[in-house]
Amino acid sequence: MTASWIDNQKNLMLFAGRSHPELAEQVAKELDVEVTPQTARDFANGEIFVRFEESVRGSDAFVLQSFPAPLNQWLMEQLIMIDALKRGSAKRITAILPFYPYARQDKKHRGREPISARLVADLLKTAGADRIVTVDLHTDQIQGFFDGPVDHMHAQLQLAEYIRNNYSLDNITVVSPDSGRVRVAEKWADSLGGSPLAFIHKTRDPLVPNQVKSNRVVGEVEGRTCILIDDMIDTGGTIAGAVNVLKEAGAGDVVIAATHGVLSAPAAERLASCGAREVVVTNTLPITEDKKFPQLTVLSIAPLLARTIREVFENGSVTGLFNGNA
Repeated sequence: MTASWIDNQKNLMLFAGRSHPELAEQVAKELDVEVTPQTARDFANGEIFVRFEESVRGSDAFVLQSFPAPLNQWLMEQLIMIDALKRGSAKRITAILPFYPYARQDKKHRGREPISARLVADLLKTAGADRIVTVDLHTDQIQGFFDGPVDHMHAQLQLAEYIRNNYSLDNITVVSPDSGRVRVAEKWADSLGGSPLAFIHKTRDPLVPNQVKSNRVVGEVEGRTCILIDDMIDTGGTIAGAVNVLKEAGAGDVVIAATHGVLSAPAAERLASCGAREVVVTNTLPITEDKKFPQLTVLSIAPLLARTIREVFENGSVTGLFNGNA
């Protein structure tokens, strides 16, 4: 008697939380798949319920969730989705976090403080995630917090391509907003044809969050188009202060380029009036109408996420997406 074998090829399934449906649809379109239908609702006391409407058994599951406010609700929703997939017998679960929550709490500055970025990694692992895909972590060492593969993607290629296509490279200086991001600025400078570098020397009060005192520019910026880079813009105080320092040092146009547009109030107001010619971010976080202002340009991160998902699914090389330089 000849055995009748069932086709057991793994299948890619994309799941998305409720925090950023626009990005989920863009990624699904790039992959030419549908976002798996689900029921998701909140009980009166705030508890979250999730149920998938299709079988997930044996699937290669990718769970996309971004983290705008209220961040903690969306984190809990992603953990619950991962748990549902694990209990539904998904073969492999990949958590996609375009913006990694609590990434700024990656070390103890003083005693009796948490390392919340590590806690998030532990929660994802405990829920059942086998691997993580994320974009532009606040610091690279967060990759080591997760006991499993972490695909750390970079939006720099996309942002730098936009700068190359819209600004002359003859008169550009790449500016780091502080000394800690000089290595990232060096990569930017290389990608922009070996542009010169500058950075802003600043001081920060460890007792007061979201407040920075910018000091002086180190490097040549007078009369030059300054590309001011950062991983995220939250309240906009740091970056707006940096623009003022550059302008006082005689800089020409200042263009801000950042991956994550958190844009907590009053960021839109600050950035609109700080003197920057353009602010370029990606849509790793949803940019709602109240966060938009005339100088803002939003690039879609969906093509990068979709290519990463495809490489992971097909056991290809994620590093190859960055010409081996990731």
